[in-house]
Amino acid sequence: MDNPDLPIAFLKQVYADPRNGDRAEIVMTLGDAVITLGRDPSCEIAIDIQIFGSVSRRHAEIRAVFDRDRFIGWEICDLYSANGTFINESLLQGCHMLKHGDRIRLANAPQFIFELENCDVTNSDTNLQRPRSQITNLTLTKLLPIFSTGNELWKQAYLLPGVITVGFVVIMFAFLGQPQLFNLAISIYISLAAYYFVYQLCGKNKPWWVILGAAFFTAAIVKSPILQIFLWFFYQVLPGTVPTQQSNLFNVLIAMFFGAGLMEELLKSLPIFGLWLIGLRLSSKWRSRVGISEPLDGILIGAASAIGFTLTETLGLYVPNIIQGVADQGGNLQMGELTGLQLLIPRVLGSVAGHMAYSGYFGYFIGLSILKPSLRWQILAIGYLSASMLHALWNTSVLASFWFLAIVGCISYAFLVAAILKAKSYKKTKI
Repeated sequence: MDNPDLPIAFLKQVYADPRNGDRAEIVMTLGDAVITLGRDPSCEIAIDIQIFGSVSRRHAEIRAVFDRDRFIGWEICDLYSANGTFINESLLQGCHMLKHGDRIRLANAPQFIFELENCDVTNSDTNLQRPRSQITNLTLTKLLPIFSTGNELWKQAYLLPGVITVGFVVIMFAFLGQPQLFNLAISIYISLAAYYFVYQLCGKNKPWWVILGAAFFTAAIVKSPILQIFLWFFYQVLPGTVPTQQSNLFNVLIAMFFGAGLMEELLKSLPIFGLWLIGLRLSSKWRSRVGISEPLDGILIGAASAIGFTLTETLGLYVPNIIQGVADQGGNLQMGELTGLQLLIPRVLGSVAGHMAYSGYFGYFIGLSILKPSLRWQILAIGYLSASMLHALWNTSVLASFWFLAIVGCISYAFLVAAILKAKSYKKTKI
């Protein structure tokens, strides 16, 4: 152990014994060094590939956690494993502070137990039952647990999303009677909630200023003269204009493929390509945090870019148009604003199976092309065309039926989730 001030902790591997019950043997004494578990022979705890084939090459790691040089404890972090890490039979998302008696399972197996040497519990290798805790005295931290939870309150209890929710509720109360500000507040909140869902699925930390920067960058492009260049090329040079006369769905699909799919997916991918180029000038550490170095980066930035596009398009075009349409048909302003709100909510909330799904899916291919530079153009072409076709099918299904719209939305979301799951199994060195 490198640091003598650390308490003594063990990692025990559990072995099945049909005759005498499960037994556990110490495989590692923990210190301040990072312990990696996986099939790779270089791991500190190397798992036998012949027995445990479902374990990733670098599956998880255990490391000591310090706060201003004060030791807090040990945490285990999943390293984007293909089949997951489980703590006490719950799937690990990100990292988890280990407590005495925690059971760790890599994929389907093997299993480990984390133990502290001086805990008041039997150290027998044959007794794997966790004892019931008993409170022998009352302290301030027991009566007021908020003073003792520390970083876990923010990391594991989802305190920040709850605080943000309360903040937006207060803002929406403050904007009652001001439809434009109210619509802006509720659309931003729904967008953040939808993105947070995707962010948690990805399980990779990305700086929030990078995520917000991608969203604002795309929103700025939609509001800039650059959009006119896109409109001219895809609507005038390419057949992106939807026929005005009665036309069959196939003709509409072709127009939507060029005018909505190809144009908008290229526009929303600009922040991904931009961060890719910026990352080439950064160190490997900062390239992973800020730039695009793997498919998960592409998914996260693509989904963030989609938020900027969705909010700008919905609040700047669709909602004002439907309010004006209701007014032109003889309705009053209040009816128009209510109809605009009814359009806003499903458009923004549905972006998780719409714009975020297409952009995140294309972002997956952009990140994949970085891992496979020899096949870069083929990978980018497949991703661009497939994302654009999903986008075109969604737009066309609006004219077909709501059932078709629901099917296309579910398929788009399934494509995104499948891409996330596949991306989590990739490593920076190997696919």
